[in-house]
Amino acid sequence: MFDFSYYTPTKVVFGRGTENQAGELIRQFGGSRVLIHYGGESAVRSGLLDRVKASLDAAGLPYAVLGGVVPNPHLGKVREGIALAKEHGVDFLLAVGGGSVIDSAKAIAYALAEPEYDVWELFAHTRKAKACLPVASVLTIAAAGSEMSPSCVITNEKTGEKRAYDDDLSRPKFAIMNPELTMTLPDYQTESGCTDIMMHTMERYFTQGGNMELTDELAEGLLRTVMKYAEILHTDPRNYEARAEIMWAGSLAHNGLTGCGNDGGDFATHMLEHELGGMFDVTHGAGLAALWPSWARYVMDNDLPRFVRYAEKVMGVVRTEDMSDRDVALEGVARMEDFYHRIGMPVNLHELGIEPTEEQIRALAESCVRATGGHQGSARVLYGEDMANIYRMAR
Repeated sequence: MFDFSYYTPTKVVFGRGTENQAGELIRQFGGSRVLIHYGGESAVRSGLLDRVKASLDAAGLPYAVLGGVVPNPHLGKVREGIALAKEHGVDFLLAVGGGSVIDSAKAIAYALAEPEYDVWELFAHTRKAKACLPVASVLTIAAAGSEMSPSCVITNEKTGEKRAYDDDLSRPKFAIMNPELTMTLPDYQTESGCTDIMMHTMERYFTQGGNMELTDELAEGLLRTVMKYAEILHTDPRNYEARAEIMWAGSLAHNGLTGCGNDGGDFATHMLEHELGGMFDVTHGAGLAALWPSWARYVMDNDLPRFVRYAEKVMGVVRTEDMSDRDVALEGVARMEDFYHRIGMPVNLHELGIEPTEEQIRALAESCVRATGGHQGSARVLYGEDMANIYRMAR
């Protein structure tokens, strides 16, 4: 195992009706003027936004409201939020939504804390943040794990660049998690979220060093749990226990727990998918599902013991006498594809609904090279031609 630092300062308030505590919690964490940030009209139609506003009213907290965040959240909306927050003297950001809304709120919070700089510089990695206003969330989608993570991802809609920025400064102060708030999600969103949760764990699992037995067992247990309840939700979307298991798994998958002691993780599949999101605006979890099998087959010979362990411990492959290690690993990938299909997820780009040309593949790979500084990966370090090859395999 490698040395590690584990930092998870977010207070979690989990259960039915917990959104009614938002105002009290903001007061506890020093907020006095709030920007409520949300996505689509579902937060309005469901009455959630009104309940959150009532909670802030009861706590005596003035607030401004900004909706309209879309999946693969846009820099333009971030800039709109910056202007509105400055106008109202905001000192606390409350995201009511999923990862896209939380990420947009984090970007606004960075900008407000350092108004002399352009926030896109963080995502372009030309500087590092020195401050960030406090952020918190009322979670409505279990997927990104942004409610407990240091990560945020923003898309510059003018350039088509989808870029991530990670910094502990943006870890949310609290996360309100009521599984009931996720019950009305379309199945495709639910299962895309489950896929993203699993991938956050798998990115940390397929590494070349520093693995701890305890971390592996935690990761494997989380993955098996998500698979079990993802299938339940596919046919029983209002199952509270399943919603709760998935929601908690989403937070634990991306708060650092399943990476303790390893080399930091692979994250090549995520970086490859970010380029798909920037170019084609695909749903993030579905994009990950469409790429992962091709990535796995491309890199597995470089990290075969991990793929064998994954096949046996997570996918339930039982080795027979005539199976080599590679046979076991390949069977694990095939079973993963079967699982994706059972929950309505794609396993290639055609099933995702896109048909990138060779020119587009070259552009995707070149953009990924720029975003990663030239290479990405742990299971196998990928360079530009490797990235292009994986996109080709995934067609």
